[in-house]
Amino acid sequence: MARITLEDLERLGDESAAAAGDGSDSEDDQEEQGRLFAHWEAVASTHRVSLPRDMAGPIAQMARHSQAREPVPYVSLSQHGKCDEVAYEERRYPAGKWACVTMGEPLYEQSISMSFMKLMRYICKENSVGCHLGMTIPVLNEIHLTKEGTKLEREVLTAYYLPGEFQQNPPVPMDPEIHITERAPLRVITRVFYGMTTEETILREISHFWELLGSTDSVLQETYIVASYENPSIPQRRNEIWFICRAE
Repeated sequence: MARITLEDLERLGDESAAAAGDGSDSEDDQEEQGRLFAHWEAVASTHRVSLPRDMAGPIAQMARHSQAREPVPYVSLSQHGKCDEVAYEERRYPAGKWACVTMGEPLYEQSISMSFMKLMRYICKENSVGCHLGMTIPVLNEIHLTKEGTKLEREVLTAYYLPGEFQQNPPVPMDPEIHITERAPLRVITRVFYGMTTEETILREISHFWELLGSTDSVLQETYIVASYENPSIPQRRNEIWFICRAE
């Protein structure tokens, strides 16, 4: 399954944004949309998946808006590290409304890809206001470990934070598998890591983080969050592992 996510679309950069123009249905726009789709069809084929034709429109729209991203708001509570290098950071995220999709495919990569393609459609037009909503970062992927702690459970919840202008009145998704959820305030301990996000790399990063923190009962031990910021085509892209603090 191809990892079709918001960051993939950055690769085409300003050239794609300029070529896509103002979103009209001109011949040039149609040609550019076809080129974008062909690019992502090739990406999908390397992961042994057929990219749905109806993704052409959302892919083109996300490319046009790739430079406009709103960060999810948070407050930094503390930073820990040595020699001016931050090893991990404690943050508090306020309550807010998120669009969420849960998938349970055989591989982590498959679940997040299928979920985000649904969210792309919602962000781009398949919503009750019929317009592009705007992108926010990071996109969160909530994961659960098996009881043995050696594997990930299949179900992954992928969450997109509604931009500020839609927080009070979120557009209704046309897809019944997308749910608008009011998520409670969240306190997390975060650590940056770079590279691919697969089950293997995620489990390794969780293990490294536990070694760094040491024994503690202040965070959950079976549920974690992977926060995605950057383009998967970048070998050393930025991600974060979030350890979730227990309610006080």
